[in-house]
Amino acid sequence: MSSDGRPVRGELSIPAIGVANLDVVPYRGWTDDAPGTEIQNNGRAASPFGPRGGPGPGGIGNYQVTAHRLSSTAAFRRVPELEPGDRAFVRTEDATYVYRIVETRETSFRSAASLRAQRAAVPGRPGDVATRAMITLSTCATPEDHAVGNYWSDEFGNPEHRIDKIGLLVAVR
Repeated sequence: MSSDGRPVRGELSIPAIGVANLDVVPYRGWTDDAPGTEIQNNGRAASPFGPRGGPGPGGIGNYQVTAHRLSSTAAFRRVPELEPGDRAFVRTEDATYVYRIVETRETSFRSAASLRAQRAAVPGRPGDVATRAMITLSTCATPEDHAVGNYWSDEFGNPEHRIDKIGLLVAVR
């Protein structure tokens, strides 16, 4: 049911939160690095691949997709509202991959262990071997951080925490 995991462009739709046909751009890197932030600043979603990234859509492992919540087009404004069972659809030239949200995670940019867990082949479980195709939809937790007085940010303006919604591939059309 999965793909070969090649990093390819796709369009992301998440009906539960009103995301429709969001351009997802693959790039060699890792979540929220300079190239990924530049992609997000242009209103698109970024999908890192390579040694610290993940596979492409439908690939075994952790397909990572990041987008801004509060700036640019605020494409992921409502990602924190996703609930278990909600669906995310990634359409490529070859297929549409359907993921079911199963879990919420928090990532801290100030913790190497937390970043390893976010970027792991099995989200949250560094060192485990992936046997399923998964997706991590990740966006900033700026409002939540600011609400508790945490105004730390990195050189790209990312706040300390990210909200990650994890999904499992359930269908390929």
